[in-house]
Amino acid sequence: MVSQLRDEERVVSVAPESTVHSVTYDLLRALQLTTVFGNPGSTEQPFLQEFPDDFTYVLALQEASVIAMADTFAQVTRRPALVNVHSSAGLGNSLGNLVAAYHGNTPLIITSGQQHREMVIGEPYLGNRDATTMPKPWVKWSYEPARAEDVPNAFMRAYAMALQPPAGPVYLSIPLDDWKRPLAGPAPVRTVSDRVVPDEQRLRSFADRISASSRPALVFGPEVDRSGGWDAAIALAEKVRAAVYGAPLLDRASFPEDHALFCGPLGISIKAVSDRLAGHDLVVVIGGEVFRYYPYVPGDYLPAGTELLQITADPEVAAAARRGDSLLGDPKTAMDQLLELVADGSARATPRAMERPRKLPATPSRPLTPPEVYASLSKLRPLDAVIVNESTSTMAQQIEWLPTTASGSFFATASGGIGWGTPAAVGVALADRSRGTSRPVVGLIGDGSFQYSVQAIWTAAQHKLPIVYVVMRNKEYSILKSFAELEETPGVPGLDLPGIDIVSLAHGFGCRAVDVDTTQDLERAFTQALTAETPTVIVVATQPQKAAL
Repeated sequence: MVSQLRDEERVVSVAPESTVHSVTYDLLRALQLTTVFGNPGSTEQPFLQEFPDDFTYVLALQEASVIAMADTFAQVTRRPALVNVHSSAGLGNSLGNLVAAYHGNTPLIITSGQQHREMVIGEPYLGNRDATTMPKPWVKWSYEPARAEDVPNAFMRAYAMALQPPAGPVYLSIPLDDWKRPLAGPAPVRTVSDRVVPDEQRLRSFADRISASSRPALVFGPEVDRSGGWDAAIALAEKVRAAVYGAPLLDRASFPEDHALFCGPLGISIKAVSDRLAGHDLVVVIGGEVFRYYPYVPGDYLPAGTELLQITADPEVAAAARRGDSLLGDPKTAMDQLLELVADGSARATPRAMERPRKLPATPSRPLTPPEVYASLSKLRPLDAVIVNESTSTMAQQIEWLPTTASGSFFATASGGIGWGTPAAVGVALADRSRGTSRPVVGLIGDGSFQYSVQAIWTAAQHKLPIVYVVMRNKEYSILKSFAELEETPGVPGLDLPGIDIVSLAHGFGCRAVDVDTTQDLERAFTQALTAETPTVIVVATQPQKAAL
């Protein structure tokens, strides 16, 4: 994330009869926090009263959707985003997607109203008991101001905490009676660094080890793209001539998946990752965990004779690594410096690029197979399209048929929960609109995932966002059936999803919607959706896909 404030400290002037409310809103203007994602409650109304004309309120119908919209809005605009949810109940609804924002290092400032200070001691209705404890451990900082006069300073500190590396969500609980309290001001505005430079000596030692490697592998995690390091990653891979693998369970792609050096995803289990890295004497993980593992399939953490180096901006991620030596620092900065330090690797053998068999049935299927769906989309996807994927059982097919080829064009949840993708597509589209960019946004969503945050499409319709949702209706939780087979747990209930009329739901929320069951109908509907001025939900009848675990 890049701070947009000037480097010197600034002071916001306030009106002579100012209040906590007016001083705080002037501060939010200075910090460019003028878009509020929320679902209002009675304890939040004093904050939202006389909502200024130069601010935008994005209403979502449930707080999980609120968080996910703000999450991708912050990722795309590269600025912290402001969230307002209702006391403990709304905060509780938001927690599932708050986990994703935390793991995704998204700078969110989440606020909720606390009951009147006069009443809190008596545990009143709608009071938020132990308010600062509730969102932990999924926020970097959690605070309730001791005095009303501290509210603006609490926002300033929240902004700094959210932005500083590793970036992430923070939380403020604010008593509802604080907003009308007189406050002379002014509110100071500070700037903070959003990058940490790696230790020069240690980075040089990493460069020496890379130069000495005979068959290195590079694994670029989501921090690379978040730090603006897409081009640096390409340059480093090409200079070193290293095999490049996609990090397990990616929420941001950080390297073009159609590049000649891209060898495909690593896999997600201990055994799968180790098997994939066999033959490499050195693995360099930049901007990611070592590694995101799930499910448990035992094996060696690294192949025999393989060493590992990790570069990350997150001390917790470095400390949690099961193997290897780590270096703390901004991934883009580290790669820019490594480019000057590593030796040319043109003498190394060129790695074998990812194989893409792209096999389709000899005759069209009914229902369609996921590869048939992706084959159709691959012919029609605009080059600048953004993909938000929450079809968890078909991620491998998406990489095969719809590789990510540009920075900031792929988003997925950073946690294991579902219900993030549908509202996340809304956040991407709103962010593009706010920065004057026009890109098609395609949400690839499973029918089970779609139900978790289906109300998010109402917000898309209200804002006339031309998002294309492709919902694969296989009438089951396919990913869970794959896990049940792997874990040898037959007879698990609740894995089938009959009787859901998604098209009717979409119509009810104000969207265009259509059922399709052939590739011809899919291609026709997708082409029309790309030129629509409102969201479209295309429901594709598909066969269940066994996930690659």
